[in-house]
Amino acid sequence: MYTLLKPLPVREELIRRKVGVFTPQDFRRIFRTTDSKTKYFLEEYTKGGLFARLKNGLYVLKTDPPPEEEIANLIYRPSYISFEYALATYDILPEMPYSVTSATTKPTRTFAMGSRTFSYYTIKRKAFTGYTPTKRGERTILIAEPEKAFVDYIYFVSLGKRARNDRLNTAALDKQKVLHYASRYQRAGLDKMIGESL
Repeated sequence: MYTLLKPLPVREELIRRKVGVFTPQDFRRIFRTTDSKTKYFLEEYTKGGLFARLKNGLYVLKTDPPPEEEIANLIYRPSYISFEYALATYDILPEMPYSVTSATTKPTRTFAMGSRTFSYYTIKRKAFTGYTPTKRGERTILIAEPEKAFVDYIYFVSLGKRARNDRLNTAALDKQKVLHYASRYQRAGLDKMIGESL
């Protein structure tokens, strides 16, 4: 398709295809180029500011980055947005946290991109539920339901890994759903702590 890769047509093609986050393999397939040309182009234009490297083997158009929620879903998988970030999205927590927080079944990790950090916290496989694909403009993101984000957060409070925020607005939460999600953690005392927080 392209014999000579140039930054402007590359940027335009990625935008046209709505490719916000991509791997070198994606790039090679889209532009029908070789491994060595792909490697050179990505390295050269990451230095030049067209791309940003999210982590090894994952790039984003720095000039036109996708929403941070989409980036959060793609950096570390499987994962879904939860904890403080999701609670703030639903106006349960009054302030938006500095980090985009997600739940994962993989080891806990944090990634930085510019001034934003993306934090992933390990939860039990059995508790990895309660999230739904949600439309944000043209994009679809995976984010916990309000009740599940609340349970994930309180679970970490119960472990002593989060400070309890007394300003949570839990009035609109469905108590039955909250208790259902809490039961997935099978942690003694979690139901009691949730009861005190509702």
